[in-house]
Amino acid sequence: MSDQHAADLALAAFEERRHELSIFMKGVEGWFASHPKLTGGSTSAVHSVKSRLKDSGHLKEKILRKQAGGDPITADNLFTRVTDLAGVRVLHLYQEQARAIHAAIIDKVANQRDWVFNEPPKAYTWDPEAQGFFANMGLEVHVKDSFYTSVHYLVRPRAESPHCCEIQVRTLFEEIWGEVDHTLNYPNPTDNVACREQLRVLTKVVGAGSRLVDAIFRTAASDPTK
Repeated sequence: MSDQHAADLALAAFEERRHELSIFMKGVEGWFASHPKLTGGSTSAVHSVKSRLKDSGHLKEKILRKQAGGDPITADNLFTRVTDLAGVRVLHLYQEQARAIHAAIIDKVANQRDWVFNEPPKAYTWDPEAQGFFANMGLEVHVKDSFYTSVHYLVRPRAESPHCCEIQVRTLFEEIWGEVDHTLNYPNPTDNVACREQLRVLTKVVGAGSRLVDAIFRTAASDPTK
């Protein structure tokens, strides 16, 4: 079987399950968007939520790239090998709010048993302070040289289901960096040296901005007149 034919079969398998994947993804998105404890109060833990199904063109590029590297993705293993076919992004204003979002997800899995984890939740970051914060939450921390920061959860409706949704949780500042990086470097990294250097500078700006927002809300929380 040619690589092209194998890629076409895997894409056909994705298209066949697109409807079911979309329904599960929209359910995950709606759960965050309407959660009374995460969206209520003067400062909601969840600022906004968005979702997407993987672009078919990008999926085909990934399948062909893996085949060329001797690590084939086929119609038979697509739904176990590619776990971000459906994605939900949960944005929050400042870092401390990640604790409430994490606790709600853990409750959904451990107590309500509506979702199961495909793997333990992981925090990706380059920032030493953030590494300590995420480790304190009990998360598995991975240092990213790319300066990416986000917490990832892979959930399925049940352990044997082929439908997996990747939940990414990050601050608005981290979202700005992620969007710029994605535009420049996905699916192919930019070879523009100036852009790469400017992206590194943006990383520092995002880090400083995130700490300032955290400080503002800590100050506000400690104000006895409030």
